[in-house]
Order: sequence, then C-alpha cells, then structure tokens
Amino acid sequence: MAAVSKSSAYSAQAEVGLLSRIANNEKLLGYLFILPSLIGFVAFFAVPAIRSVFISFQEWNLLTAPKYVGLANYQEIFADARFWRSMQITVTYVLWNIPIQTVLAVFIAVMLDKVSNSAFLRGIMILPWLMPNVIVGLLFLWLLDPTLGIINEALVRLGIGRQGFFGSPDQSIATIAGVNIWRHMGYNAILIYAGLKTIPKSLYEAATVDGANNWVQFWRITLPLLRPVLVFVIVTSVIGSFQIFDTIAVTTGGGPAGSTRTIIYYIYDQVFERRINMGVATAASVVLFMILVTVTIIQTRFLNANRSDLAEYS
Repeated sequence: MAAVSKSSAYSAQAEVGLLSRIANNEKLLGYLFILPSLIGFVAFFAVPAIRSVFISFQEWNLLTAPKYVGLANYQEIFADARFWRSMQITVTYVLWNIPIQTVLAVFIAVMLDKVSNSAFLRGIMILPWLMPNVIVGLLFLWLLDPTLGIINEALVRLGIGRQGFFGSPDQSIATIAGVNIWRHMGYNAILIYAGLKTIPKSLYEAATVDGANNWVQFWRITLPLLRPVLVFVIVTSVIGSFQIFDTIAVTTGGGPAGSTRTIIYYIYDQVFERRINMGVATAASVVLFMILVTVTIIQTRFLNANRSDLAEYS
C-alpha cells in the first residue's frame, strides 16, 4: 500500500514538474496557443492550396478522372480576352477602393483622436464591418434602386436626376467600390486610431513649441510613425479587394454587360456557369495568388514595412 502511495506521489510530482516546465517555456507555450489555428490553416488552406496547383495542370470536370494536360490551362487563360478583361476590372475596382478607403480611414481616425475618445463612436464606426457582405449588398441594392431607391429619390429632389448605379456599366464598379468603402473604412479607422495611440504626445508638444502647425505635424510626425499600421491596412485591403465577389454576386451578378466581372467572378464562371472546368479555374486562382504575392512584396518593400520610425523615439 505504501509503495502504491509513493508511486502516485511520484507521478503527481512528475506531472507538476512537466506542467511547470511547459509554463516556463515561452516558445513552447506560443506554439501550443497557435496549434488550433495552425491545424485549421493546414487542413483548410494549405493543403487545398497545394492541391489546387496540381489540379491547375489537369483537365477535370468533377465527373471524370483528372487528365494531365501540362500548361494547357495556363495557355488557355492567357489567350482568353475575358480573363484579361476581368483583371482590368479588378484593378479598376482596387484603384477606386483603396485610395479613398485609406484616406477616409485616416481622416476618421485623426478626428476620433483629436475631437473625441468616445467608445460609443468607435463602436458605431465598426458596426458596418460587422455586417455580412451579403446583407450590405442587399441594403444598398434597395437604397440605390433606380425606381424606388431613397437615394435616387433624394437626387431627383435635388435636381440631379436618377442615376443607374448598379445598373449602369459606367457606374457599377465605382458603386460597388463605394459600398465596400462604407463597410470597411470604419474598421480600418479603428486600426489606425490604435496606431495613433502609440505615438508619444511629447513629439507633438515639441513640434508645437517649434512652431509647427497641425498640418506640418500630420505630415512630419503622424504619417511617418503610422507606417507599420498603414502598411497592414493597405496590404490587407488590397488582398481583400482583389478577392471581391459576394457584393458583386448579390448586386450585379457580374453585369451589366460584364462591367463588374472581376477575376474571382471569372474563376466562379469557369466552374459553375460556363462549364465545369476545374483545371482552368484553379490555373486562374494560381495566377491570382502569384499576383497577390508580388503586389504584397512590392508594397512592403516600397513602404518600408520592416522599419518603424517610432523605434527612434522609444
């Protein structure tokens, strides 16, 4: 009986010692915390992504066995005028979305920091981002309806006249960009606002003593010290903009006249609408992935993402 008690005590001490070593090992604790997310990433992102590269070299309609065709799928998409048109539309959307969204987010963040620190206002800012894209798309589809939409009614009363918005080939992509700017600018403003809080107030006080006005302080202190946050906001916004789909699917369905058929919609079209061609669709996905990697590298290098001016003042 005594031997059993000693064995149990020794086992308990060993477990306590193991837990203590784990608790004191910060690197091991870090890996344990990210393990659930890592498993999900590998199972649902990494493995499918690697498999898609292999599928891009095959002809596969989901009904028959895959057939290896080499670079034929890539040759097909590069020779397809619809692929290049979809890339042009996507780039147009990005150029509408990113500059306006970023400028508005910075403006809102600065106003929150200078005028009000209200948690209620910050909560309101993030509400649009919490709404699903499908709901936002339906909401603006009703608001901008050419016949019954309240915004068109307001434009008529102002003497401007009704606008096509989603139904106009010339306005549709800008309208979709406007919808997504409304949805994301508040969230990005909160991120930038958090970055503003890391800037020492003493820098502004010293600049004021030296005679610098608010505009000079913004360009010489605020923007340079916000670089890490701005890089994160811009890079993630660009990646998300290249993958725009749900707003388009709900509001325009790629129309009118293909004016909102972005690259993701082209990929969707290859699988579900024109024909079931997983090879061509995944080849286009791989090309999009390489474009996003290239754009991200260029952005981080151009914006000096690995350097923070704030470190010079810490």
